[in-house]
Amino acid sequence: MTGARTVTVPTLDHGPVTIPEPPWCTGHDGPPDVLADVHHVGPEHLVQYGGGIALRAELVAFPYGETPVPASVHVELHLSDVTLDPPGLEGLAAVLVEQAAELRRLALRLAVLRAGGAW
Repeated sequence: MTGARTVTVPTLDHGPVTIPEPPWCTGHDGPPDVLADVHHVGPEHLVQYGGGIALRAELVAFPYGETPVPASVHVELHLSDVTLDPPGLEGLAAVLVEQAAELRRLALRLAVLRAGGAW
């Protein structure tokens, strides 16, 4: 069994702070932030469509915010306006159906994680 992980992050308001690090967190890169904005981020799930990113989903937690956010999945949808012919519309529909299934899998994994299981 592996012991609990910790990481020390620089903060603007509290200096270096050592915090628990969940096993799914991919790290804390970037400039220092205030402690309330320190968060954990898991691997991204990206979906490309039409030359751009159509969907991005990642596991996140904001444990030190004014209203702490437990492990959750952050989802962004990006799709520029497009005009599609029938095959293009079918293609988009297929991508959306596939990604709905992936989001359902992420929801199940998140429920297991929040219940104390592993990601």
